[in-house]
Amino acid sequence: MSRSLLLCAAALVIHTAPSAAAPRDGDMPAENEVVVIGTSPIIGPGIDRDKIPANTETVTGDDIRRAGSLLEALNGGIGGIGLGHAQGNPFQPNLVYRGFEASPLAGNAQGLAVYVEGGRFNQPFGDTVNWDLIPEQAIDAAVLQTSNPAFGLNALGGALSVGLKDGFSYRGAETELTGGSRGSIEGALQYGAQSGPFAAYLAVRGLHDKGWRDHSPSDLRQMFADLGWRGDRAEIHLGVLGADNTLIGNGTAPVDLLAASRKAVFTHPDETRNRFGRINLNASLRLSDAWSVQAGGYVGHLRQRTRNGDAADVEPCEDDEALLCLEDGDALTALGGGAIGNFITDSPYAGLPAFAERFEEGGPYAQLNRTATNTDSFGVSAQVTWQGKVGGMTNQFLAGLGYDGGRTRFSATSEIGALGLDRGFEGPGIVIVQPDGVIAPVSVHTSADYLGVFLRDTLDITNAVSLSVGGRYNHAAIDLVDQIGTALNGRHRYNRFNPQAGITWKLTPIITAYAGYAEANRAPTPAELSCADPEAPCSLTNFFVGDPPLEQVTTRTVEAGLRGRLQISPRYFVSGKLGLFTTTNRNDISFVASDIPGRAFFMNVGRTRRQGIEAAASLGYGALQASVDYAYMDATFRNPLVLNSPDNPFADNDGQIFVDRGDNLPGIPRHRLKARLDYDASDRLRLGLDARFSSGQFLFGDEANNAPKTSSYVVVGASASYRIGSHLELFLRAENLLNTKYETFGTFSPTDEVPIIQAPDADNPRSLSPGPPITMYFGIRVSL
Repeated sequence: MSRSLLLCAAALVIHTAPSAAAPRDGDMPAENEVVVIGTSPIIGPGIDRDKIPANTETVTGDDIRRAGSLLEALNGGIGGIGLGHAQGNPFQPNLVYRGFEASPLAGNAQGLAVYVEGGRFNQPFGDTVNWDLIPEQAIDAAVLQTSNPAFGLNALGGALSVGLKDGFSYRGAETELTGGSRGSIEGALQYGAQSGPFAAYLAVRGLHDKGWRDHSPSDLRQMFADLGWRGDRAEIHLGVLGADNTLIGNGTAPVDLLAASRKAVFTHPDETRNRFGRINLNASLRLSDAWSVQAGGYVGHLRQRTRNGDAADVEPCEDDEALLCLEDGDALTALGGGAIGNFITDSPYAGLPAFAERFEEGGPYAQLNRTATNTDSFGVSAQVTWQGKVGGMTNQFLAGLGYDGGRTRFSATSEIGALGLDRGFEGPGIVIVQPDGVIAPVSVHTSADYLGVFLRDTLDITNAVSLSVGGRYNHAAIDLVDQIGTALNGRHRYNRFNPQAGITWKLTPIITAYAGYAEANRAPTPAELSCADPEAPCSLTNFFVGDPPLEQVTTRTVEAGLRGRLQISPRYFVSGKLGLFTTTNRNDISFVASDIPGRAFFMNVGRTRRQGIEAAASLGYGALQASVDYAYMDATFRNPLVLNSPDNPFADNDGQIFVDRGDNLPGIPRHRLKARLDYDASDRLRLGLDARFSSGQFLFGDEANNAPKTSSYVVVGASASYRIGSHLELFLRAENLLNTKYETFGTFSPTDEVPIIQAPDADNPRSLSPGPPITMYFGIRVSL
């Protein structure tokens, strides 16, 4: 835990979805079930899920255990969710829901709010979400809800609330050991106990994964502890979350290289080191049968270090081959202003016939981009809830306020070195400082302060019809202070009130109709504001060298649908849902390529629209449960754009592409279909089979939709567990059982700059992120 952690309280506790009552996807709520509708998944009074005028989805701890992780449970059971592996690392995926992302990459425009244990989990510097920081076995349940202003900034597409276990909900001890393909090994321990009004819970997890691709091992060390007290009218919890992880994911690879070897990487290293600690304090108090108060707080620190190796677009200068120049002819200079010499005079590639002529004058060169990020995050919030009668009608009203803040110290350098035979960076590592600032060290301190005031009222007009109205006022203050010069200095303020309204109508005892309207907004993050100048773009590893303003993103969502459940008996049921939605963004922000190869910047791209259909059905027939979930997505630009995409073969001579109104947003498949079959043969044996279909998607850098999409694919998985006695359980999980070759992310790469020994004639710039081959995990659980 960082010494810089401040004593502070944190994010709001509002409504919870107890895992014992949480339904599977597509189910109607159990009687008296409550769900997250504000900003917390742990304590507090809730609202009947059937009275929420929007789509909600729930995954339980049991779902997560069967799938192996929270993200795989979400991806396997919710049609509108997909995982994009831009980093090529299983612990750093981009979660995409309704075309909006929650990603660990600062180069992605974020669009989902994430809360863990009641506190906002999006990092204040770039709104990023580091999934590797959450210990999987400590998750009690997770609830996903579509756009709702109560969740504050960045809930454009919705919000995911993750609740962790405590000693009241989990009692006993369990240890787990898992081994898998390619040397993966994982150990986990959890323990919970209650003594009178006190309870304690502890979870510890360690994992080493060699990775299925070259140069891509990862190590995770995670823990969570909770101390709780519960009285007749009050409850309080103190939680501590910590992690120390090293993640290596080497991103996309050109299609010619993948054809030669799907485990090969284009360039390396691509390493992220996260050290994280956070303290949560949450409390609830019921003042009377009608009034209750919830409050909470968090304080955290993230220390992140990254190293990213790329091909360097440099070569010996035309007028002096003893020096190095950029593609535009400018001489490459080092710290202190001296010219950088052509230090590779005897290239190892020169001895290879396919590359001898190409590198006879020296090279190839590589660039190592380093970043250091230290972020302190903190927040306080509280709400009051009233439940009673208004004119003889049942009513629930809540009002509250929340504050989230962050202080970040960011620095970055770029070094020049050699590109080895395995396409890895090799020293000497000379720091580059160009006089025009295109490539230069960066050091900036940022502060981000977000304040929100919200209210919501749900009135039961009749026993069948409920009306909800509400809204939230958001204020964002973002300041940047350059630690080297003045170019990054900036002061930005954003304000907006977002309304929400909806109605639910119980058509029959088993079928409910809903319709809702909601607005949301996202203020540009400090990372985006620091990289918004096309004349001084960032490297793709997030260098920040300019500070022009960006407009905040605003979103309007309209949705309507039907949901229902027929419960014949505890083990026999039929349920389903059908929903339509449309979401329009104004002043959407995207990370677009610069005309300088390998660099990009954030810009407002005008209006975008995401609309679609979601449908699901589930069947329970004794020991057998089956479910199918389908999502159709139409995600498009709504105004024409001219963008840079210098590596796109369909770009014009200036490296530009022309986006028309109606062109599809990249990275978003039009069709997703998920199916699952579970068979609980007995209290001892459980079997599961699942399949996921995804249609192709346009590549990033092909916003004009000229290049071919990625291929459609089907991935099949299976799981089994067998309990021996009351304390021992064996389990098996298989992913990609059919060994399908598929890709989840695509862009373009400059293959002419990187020699590829496996594919020396490579000239196709299409660069894809391959999905992993068949993977098997076997484990043992011992419980007491």
